[in-house]
Amino acid sequence: MARAIIAQMISKHPSLVLVEEFSSAIEAIKYLNNNEVDLIFLDIHMPGFTGFDFIQTIKKPPSTILVTSDRNFAIEAFEYDCIVDYLVKPITEDRFSKAVKKATAKNEDKPAPTPVPSQQNEPADTTTEFYVNIDRRLIKIDIATINLIEAKGDYIQIKTEDKNYTVHSTLKKIEEKLPTSLFLKVHRTYIINIKKIIDIEDNSVLIAKDVIPVSRANRPELMKRLNML
Repeated sequence: MARAIIAQMISKHPSLVLVEEFSSAIEAIKYLNNNEVDLIFLDIHMPGFTGFDFIQTIKKPPSTILVTSDRNFAIEAFEYDCIVDYLVKPITEDRFSKAVKKATAKNEDKPAPTPVPSQQNEPADTTTEFYVNIDRRLIKIDIATINLIEAKGDYIQIKTEDKNYTVHSTLKKIEEKLPTSLFLKVHRTYIINIKKIIDIEDNSVLIAKDVIPVSRANRPELMKRLNML
């Protein structure tokens, strides 16, 4: 109902053209990560996602007008540069027009994009293995075979495709040795190989036979890193 009302208001506004609307946050993220738009109207409360999680997940969030029935989020909303206004339901046409005017003014004031420096000379992730000390033996682990690393007190457990290794170390120390193109810390006790993800459901991922929790703070970065169709 809220989307239908906003769509109707957009259709009446002379400076707006409705490009798409979505009932699924995931579908909207896929679209926005592959298409440029000038403005989105975003509800704060969505199944499995908040509007703030949504904004953090988008690679380049466009100007955003939040829509909600809860006034208590107003202060948090303006911590995000992309948010230009905050509409409280029920929305009146006058208040809607004022919000659009703010968004239009902000887009007109945007500076021209600056060229991105070439990254050709930056070092790539070239490390393919490291060694761990287990029972006075140095054992080589191929990084590409690692499924996940779990912190367990003063130890970490490295789970590979074939074998598990328990090592006296910290999650932070091993994170520094892992290529960022493959690995992501998704929880205070877990680092995962994003190439090994089989399934994602709610706030967890499945890797091999392990269900790994994903914290709310780390979920937006995970969603950014996924190659979604």
